[in-house]
Amino acid sequence: MEMADQKTVAKDAVSSNGVQQKSIEDFDPPAKPRRNKYASACAILASMTSVLLGYDIGVMSGAIIYIKKDLKISDVQVEVLTGILALYSLLGSGMAGRTSDWIGRRYTIVLAGAIFFVGALLMGLAPNYGFLMFGRFVAGIGVGYALMIAPVYTAEVSPASSRGFLSSFPEVFINVGILLGYISNYAFSKLRLNLGWRMMLGVGAIPSVMLSFGVLAMPESPRWLIMQGRLGDAKIVLAKTSDSKEEAAIRLDDIKEAAGIPEECNDDVVKVTKRSTGQGVWRDLLLHPTPSVLHVLVCAVGIHFFQQASGIDAVVLYSPRIFEKAGITNSDKKLIATIAVGFVKTMFILVATFLLDRVGRRPLLLSSVAGMIFSLASLGMCLTIIDHSHKKVMWAVVVCIASVLSYVAFFSIGMGPITWVYSSEIFPLRLRAQGCAIGVAMNRVVSGVLAMTFISLYKAITIGGAFFLYAGIACVAWVFFYNLMPETQGRTLEEMGQFFGKFTKWRSAARELDMQRKNAVVNGEGGSGGGMLGK
Repeated sequence: MEMADQKTVAKDAVSSNGVQQKSIEDFDPPAKPRRNKYASACAILASMTSVLLGYDIGVMSGAIIYIKKDLKISDVQVEVLTGILALYSLLGSGMAGRTSDWIGRRYTIVLAGAIFFVGALLMGLAPNYGFLMFGRFVAGIGVGYALMIAPVYTAEVSPASSRGFLSSFPEVFINVGILLGYISNYAFSKLRLNLGWRMMLGVGAIPSVMLSFGVLAMPESPRWLIMQGRLGDAKIVLAKTSDSKEEAAIRLDDIKEAAGIPEECNDDVVKVTKRSTGQGVWRDLLLHPTPSVLHVLVCAVGIHFFQQASGIDAVVLYSPRIFEKAGITNSDKKLIATIAVGFVKTMFILVATFLLDRVGRRPLLLSSVAGMIFSLASLGMCLTIIDHSHKKVMWAVVVCIASVLSYVAFFSIGMGPITWVYSSEIFPLRLRAQGCAIGVAMNRVVSGVLAMTFISLYKAITIGGAFFLYAGIACVAWVFFYNLMPETQGRTLEEMGQFFGKFTKWRSAARELDMQRKNAVVNGEGGSGGGMLGK
């Protein structure tokens, strides 16, 4: 009782100069906001578009075994058929930036689902290799749209406190799609040869239909609404997707500033300047970027490049072949082992979603890539031993399987989700759609090249040598991330502008900002705290 009285006196006390004294409670850390369920639901629905890519990756790893037998195609044709969708998706991701600025983020998601639906039906009904390639072309465009728009919408609708958590959802659903594809392979593998693989590919149309209906319940991105001058509609969405009224007001002011709308303008509908509607974006990104924009672009393109160049699609797309090289020859056992890969990958991506906003981007990314290097090196070593042995080396087979599982686990806990989270949150609003499209384009090019060369590569330098090569690329990636990529957790866009542009010298600017934050808190001015990074 006495302690309570002391707190009350301290709280009510006023000094002789009229300044209210601070109580002990004033120095308590602020309560962590509860997860915004409405924003989470929106992020989940938008991110479900990524199931389309995941399902295609997963299902092709097994379907290609039966396609090769049925259509009697060569290994080169297998490589092209497997990897070409990634290159076709470039067309979709290239058009998605402009399309999403024109018709909105929400209807772009619907368009992605509709295009993939047509592509999946064409692949499922394909009578020959040429028709199957056409189906891959159509599906690839849908995948390109989905890959670009899901992280953009999610970053724009998420409150600052859970942006990392929600922005990792696209990668979560890619992994869910991969697992569903692996399960589909096993489920339809018992059907007759010419029907089984067509069912595997054709049922991919089902999630795209469900997605298109679900997206209609989502609101439009508040940032897109403001870019169109629809302030009234944006205020409603921001009120539902923010953790507090104060945060909604801050987000509104930040986006208005980025869109060139005067702060005092509060009409429901306003006229937006031509510059803020997308003109000059490519010039500012590629031809005359500021040091800050150039640094952002290098980081975004770099992380997308290394995500794919470190070999993830080789493992996911060709896991049955890798297990066969490791000594597992039974088709059912190969498919079951592949399902294990999908299960581990999905479980660890779920773990990563809860760590992103607690641990930070850099620690997760660097530890993830270090684990990938170790796993790739051990996989390469064991495959080399098996390749040069005249009898079955059981311990090497076990280590190969364990290395594949640990590789996808390490990838999923850092490199996988952080690529999409990081690249979607570092671009300024006006450059975000096109900037993310460039990152996705790099991602798809490298994915396609890797998928279309893996069989030829391991025939040229052995399968163990191929994984040693991917381990070397992952080493370069670790050095790149350590030197060039700042931590973005809890940073506002204004703060990031102070250390993006410094390239390898960003640490000194970050330390100075941290000191300013501490001084502001000590002086009672408050900090930027959660910030509005994705303004």
